[in-house]
Amino acid sequence: MPVPAARTRADQGIVAEPGEAIDRFLDAIWAESGLSRQTLAAYRADLVSFARWLDGRGGGLSGAGREDVLAYLAARVAGGLKPRSTARLLSTLRRYYRWRLREGLADSDPTADVESPRLGRPLPGAVSEAEVEALLVAPDTADPVGLRDRAMLELLYASGLRVSELVSLTLGQFNPRQGVLRVVGKGSRERLVPLGEQALDWVDRWLREGRGVLLGQRRSDALFVTARGAGLSRQAFWYRIRTHARTAGIRGHLSPHTLRHSFATHLLNHGADLRVVQLLLGHQDLSTTQIYTHIARQRLQELHAQHHPRG
Repeated sequence: MPVPAARTRADQGIVAEPGEAIDRFLDAIWAESGLSRQTLAAYRADLVSFARWLDGRGGGLSGAGREDVLAYLAARVAGGLKPRSTARLLSTLRRYYRWRLREGLADSDPTADVESPRLGRPLPGAVSEAEVEALLVAPDTADPVGLRDRAMLELLYASGLRVSELVSLTLGQFNPRQGVLRVVGKGSRERLVPLGEQALDWVDRWLREGRGVLLGQRRSDALFVTARGAGLSRQAFWYRIRTHARTAGIRGHLSPHTLRHSFATHLLNHGADLRVVQLLLGHQDLSTTQIYTHIARQRLQELHAQHHPRG
């Protein structure tokens, strides 16, 4: 059985706060949640830091009020604390003071009316156009599996499909004459996604030269199949992308979702309207798509600095 936090202060290398309240609190949450030593150490560090700050103002943890919490958070933010770290710090204080209430050690919670900072949505990852080109040519198209992978990568980058939408495509959803896909997205909503010539050509080549070889005498409605005649799983395609990324010399995280983000980013960088990108991605709400404007704006600033005479 792990040793409770109060008995591992030396191991954690953190100076104990005067009094036993923090120790009792850490023992309690260890027993309730089975938190790791690293997490308990982070809780302790947050509480010790707050206690020392309060001591400098002539107060202590037991007598802290809402104004103290707000002032402390403001001081930490002024010192460079990021919104996500601020939210984690406030979460620690909330849990501590709720424990005090539950144990009858306090009559009120000074964090009750303190709002968490808005974290914002993380910017999606994307790869450069040159990296996408390197990825697309990585599969060995002389092999039916490589030909399938090339067609899937071309299709994914040309359409911005979710990986679940890609691997579940059927023959009936692909219309080569009109150059579109009929995609069933989230909430069973359908949308038509246009394809460029490159993607159309590679999917057509896969259908003519590769799909029948992998299927043999088997039958399947799946547009992209494995050597066993079944459709690919999301995990299998993710593994194939990682393999081709290594071949292309692309470092860092790369997934089907990365190509979806790259599709949207590159469209915006080349002047596409945000609402068009929204329709192509299958976003029901424009606000979901607007996160990409941050990436596009950065690209515009770079172009301005590079080409404007006063950039």
